[in-house]
Amino acid sequence: MNFNKNYDLIVVGAGAAGMIAAITAARDGRSVLLLEKLSQIGAKLKATGGGRCNLTNTLSNEDFMAKFGRNGRFMQDALELFDYKALTHFFKEIGVETHAPDGFRVFPTSHSSQTIISALLNEMQKVGVEVLTSQKVQKLLHTENRITGVESNHETFYAKNVVVATGGLGYPALGAEGDGYEMAKELGHKITELHPAMMPLRTKERWVENCRADTIAKVELKVAIKKHSKLRANGDLIFTNSGIRGPVVLDAARDLTPLLEKYGEVPILLNLTKGMNEEQITNHLKNESAKNPHLNMLELVTTLLPSALSNELCLLAEIETQTTYKKISGAKRAKLIALLAWTPLTITGHDGFKMAMITRGGVELKEINPKTMQSKIINGLYFCGEIMNLDGPCGGYNLQWSFASGYLAGKLNKST
Repeated sequence: MNFNKNYDLIVVGAGAAGMIAAITAARDGRSVLLLEKLSQIGAKLKATGGGRCNLTNTLSNEDFMAKFGRNGRFMQDALELFDYKALTHFFKEIGVETHAPDGFRVFPTSHSSQTIISALLNEMQKVGVEVLTSQKVQKLLHTENRITGVESNHETFYAKNVVVATGGLGYPALGAEGDGYEMAKELGHKITELHPAMMPLRTKERWVENCRADTIAKVELKVAIKKHSKLRANGDLIFTNSGIRGPVVLDAARDLTPLLEKYGEVPILLNLTKGMNEEQITNHLKNESAKNPHLNMLELVTTLLPSALSNELCLLAEIETQTTYKKISGAKRAKLIALLAWTPLTITGHDGFKMAMITRGGVELKEINPKTMQSKIINGLYFCGEIMNLDGPCGGYNLQWSFASGYLAGKLNKST
């Protein structure tokens, strides 16, 4: 125990980024204090990927950065130092075997986030990181342009380096309050607009609740606003009693929440037929009908989609489900085929940060040195993970970024 409460580094927040920053600095011989406001470490990490913990993925650094959009290049130095290969090697070193069952997403072989948390905790104990829980940091202490320590709800701790790894606003039940944003702002940092991301969405259309049992694979979602038509996402989709969820929705939500704020509602189009276009759908229905002329329309559409969804799309096209293909008018047939190629829905809302896995927005990247993660405003102040204005899609992107940025921040610029 460091009784004078003076450390080389204080890390605020015991999530993925904070824990790896603490371990990295301690391995370099620094005295490190990790403060967590909850009674246990890694609460949000525990919930990641439904508890299975999709740590990273096997993309090249270039492709990985591209998935983060125009800010992706900011990650270059962190990824060069700590890419997915370095991350999986790090976990192997501390006793966690990983694998990529689909060749892309990397998980611990246990498929349990608890394996990851336990290994990180053991490593912190091994390298001498002092961990204090139920410590809510309320203020970052500083002289004019130099960090000097932190003030928590219980006491004051001093250090010439502080890493802020407090995460975003998503999942407040797991401790997210956005307190890191306020602390950064007090020290002169700009916080960009904050939006909830990665969460289910609500739709105006009520028919979706009749399709809840079905998961639709390989769906493409696009925004049906001309100005934003480049916004697209791909992945599995699940209908809910009030809208849609699933990986494709989680990815799209990053772009849709700011649009919802702007427009009030956002029209989208879904390709539910694994990328088939109108011509391919027409040929498919014709061929199936020719093979079995007695099939009614519901049975015919069910050769492409689950029964409940097929029924709803037939109703939308005003088609009598018991009629055969040949007895349907050309206009109704065309309407059904258009709906099968691109099904329209209107996004009207979401449950806010309560259900958001990540936050879009954060500390302005221009004010952080990408080579060190150190603030350009206050010496000795570092940021890592979700608190920064950088977020990616589903598939291990955000955790890899948390680990890489935490590792780089924990290096403490090498000169201090």
